[in-house]
Amino acid sequence: MTRQLEDATGDSPIDAAPLLGIDRRSAIDAVRLRIGMAISLGLLQPGEKLPDQQDVALGLSVSPITARRALASLADQGVVVRRRGRGGGTFVADEPPQNVLKQLAASPAESLAVNRLVDRRLLFECAVTHFAAVNATAAQLDELERLTHEMAGSTNWSEYHQADEMFHRLVAVCSGLGAAVEAYNEALAELYAYFIPYPIEFLHESNRDHVALVNALRVGDDRGAVEVSRRHVDVLHKTMFMGLAGRGDRQTG
Repeated sequence: MTRQLEDATGDSPIDAAPLLGIDRRSAIDAVRLRIGMAISLGLLQPGEKLPDQQDVALGLSVSPITARRALASLADQGVVVRRRGRGGGTFVADEPPQNVLKQLAASPAESLAVNRLVDRRLLFECAVTHFAAVNATAAQLDELERLTHEMAGSTNWSEYHQADEMFHRLVAVCSGLGAAVEAYNEALAELYAYFIPYPIEFLHESNRDHVALVNALRVGDDRGAVEVSRRHVDVLHKTMFMGLAGRGDRQTG
């Protein structure tokens, strides 16, 4: 089933230049911004260990070399620190320099663009979910359920986000909408280009929507399934960085 999903979706285009943001940031600067904003918002805490370099790349849907160079740049500026030896890795600095973090902020134009991307995905999500309720096979539903278990067992944002992307792409495949699935995947990739790391507890809470969606799809409840998907995507207006940036606490939804 996973092979079917990979064949239907192809490679993720998130690392492509047109998807780097309204300000046309380089891929490296886009990753720096996403990690920096997560630190500024308190989603990544001082002293917290980041996933390894390969997982950072997979979790942010960029190439390994982009992740490596972005992390090296952040380390040079004191935002993260690298420790060698047993228990080593890349950690959020105990006192990240605030002047650097202030530079790692999205522009108002980027925030507006992300809100529009959320609305665009909302339309696609409701459409593919409706047809998935009609056309999903038992094998596809079993794979969706397996992915919900994988997300529930994820220990960091990178593991979760990889399974989350597979889940939503498979829902689109379940719809049987043919070429429209490619358009959905493009919209998903554009929005995922703005994904920032979140505490795993928040992501596990979000996974409850995935479980509810699979349950609705199994019984062919198209209205119930669409409502779950609508809520799941609409909340991104508040829980992505453009909704969090104006808050003074760590609340994420």
